[in-house]
Amino acid sequence: MKRLTRLLEILDSHDLDSMLVDSASNRRYLSGFTGSTGWLIISSQKTYLAVDFRYVEQAKKEAPDFDILLVKGGIHDWLPALIKETGLRKLGLESDHLSLSVYQDLNQAIQGIDNSTRIVPVKNIVESLRVVKDMEELTFIAKACQIADKTMIYAHSLLNPGITEKQLAWELESFIRQQGSDSIPFEIIVASGTNSAMPHARPTDRAISEGEPVTIDLGARVNGYCSDLTRSFIIGKDNADFNKIYNIVLGAQLTALSVVKSGMNAAEIDSIVRDIISHAGYRELFGHGLGHGVGLDTHELPGLRNNSVDVLLDGMVFTVEPGVYMPGWGGIRIEDTVTIENGKLKSLTEAGKKAQV
Repeated sequence: MKRLTRLLEILDSHDLDSMLVDSASNRRYLSGFTGSTGWLIISSQKTYLAVDFRYVEQAKKEAPDFDILLVKGGIHDWLPALIKETGLRKLGLESDHLSLSVYQDLNQAIQGIDNSTRIVPVKNIVESLRVVKDMEELTFIAKACQIADKTMIYAHSLLNPGITEKQLAWELESFIRQQGSDSIPFEIIVASGTNSAMPHARPTDRAISEGEPVTIDLGARVNGYCSDLTRSFIIGKDNADFNKIYNIVLGAQLTALSVVKSGMNAAEIDSIVRDIISHAGYRELFGHGLGHGVGLDTHELPGLRNNSVDVLLDGMVFTVEPGVYMPGWGGIRIEDTVTIENGKLKSLTEAGKKAQV
């Protein structure tokens, strides 16, 4: 498999002879296994998928290129013996996914059997492979974006005074599943009035009223791959404050979409948008990064924020989502999932951006 070959090359550059993969998304990316629990042990000699009795048959079916190990107990109960048997000397561990207590137990167990083996915490090794998508991955993400677009159009048709945030969120979740989504990749956000000042608000029993901001953030998942889409609306009567802030956020987002190209630093894009919002007087009210990568996870590399060192390349998929959040009034966010193709930005979500309902 090309993905395993590329991983082994990276491990060699880090002076590692093997790696333990615990992250569910990384497991799926490298092996195809979709079970909720399991471990990959990858070296140039062998590739193992270790699972408990619940997942043996599934592992055989989904990961035919891996040797399937039936294991019992905690990882410290069986991995040290496997390391000794296979002669591994320097094993990389995903430090962002393995707890400190598990690391300590595992390290102690390994040293008790063979003190010549070292375990080395590493970060973002598999994630760095996932950041540029292949054509199959892009196809799945594009389908997830199409479902998100259809759902946002449906949301527009349901927005009427009196419907509660929870009612609307449930209708949208049901619609997403009916359109062919595996599941929803994150809890749908429907936030109205002052609730919309919270970027990650959860739907409540609050009834939506005319003349107030309403933010809807949703996504779909196709064959494991996600989409992410946000629109802000106002029902009925005009609102001068809403129009002013909406136009600032929309202008900032459209500017970003027009200037992104392959080879740009992600921090540069964030800075361009942040300056626009700052000059409008709302710098302190745009508190999150401009965007994040999208793939098997809804938040992955690259990161579009002011301290990012990521460089944007063809095949990357990420969001562009400026927002302004005013406590006591509400918030406005506009988000699209995009990719870079032939050096230029291509939007994968295409839902309209007319705010008035």
